[in-house]
Amino acid sequence: MKPKRIILIRHGESEGNVDKTIYSIKPDYTLTLTDTGIQQAQETGQKLSEILKDESTFFYVSPFWRTRMTFEEIAKSLDSDKIDWREEPRIREQEWGHLRSTQINNQINEDRDSYGTFYFRIPDGESGADVYDRVSDFLNTVYRDFEKPSFPENVIIVSHGMTIRLFLMRWFHWTVEHFETIANLKNCEIITLIRQDDNKYELDEELNTHSVYHQYQRPINFKK
Repeated sequence: MKPKRIILIRHGESEGNVDKTIYSIKPDYTLTLTDTGIQQAQETGQKLSEILKDESTFFYVSPFWRTRMTFEEIAKSLDSDKIDWREEPRIREQEWGHLRSTQINNQINEDRDSYGTFYFRIPDGESGADVYDRVSDFLNTVYRDFEKPSFPENVIIVSHGMTIRLFLMRWFHWTVEHFETIANLKNCEIITLIRQDDNKYELDEELNTHSVYHQYQRPINFKK
């Protein structure tokens, strides 16, 4: 049964969001929520409680500590008998390689912006295209889950900014150029795909956009 809603949530504010130097001393997956991030997740749980009411819900959660903590805080506001969840490594953050200094990370960001965020592969890490491939594989699992007669009425995906954007790109078949104009969600921001009468999904609101920093524009020679 296709769920009536697919809700995407970026994790709450983490140590890395407030202190970029921490990436040189802690692996990315171990970063935890700040006090503000915990509060954001709790407030998100309260919002979801109002949206979901007594409907059943299934969570797919990135295994990174900040996403799991976000889910745990959200779940406190929900009826435990109405939710189930699964840790899903394929929706983890884009991999940035090994421990890096702030200076190196800043340089990688500059290089990625000037090259294109989808195609640029981070040294010892991933490109956006790599994340797109594993998100595509994840969707195969999601589609099979939807076929189960008893599948819950709602799906919530707790993940990361880039991964959520790539999920949407894959779901809606965006071009690379369109993907690169979409901005990351804010910490604990919610966006919802709502099932329509034709069983297709539409976003409940427009997404924020941002500037593309590289100079490359594909020549358009074909129009439908």
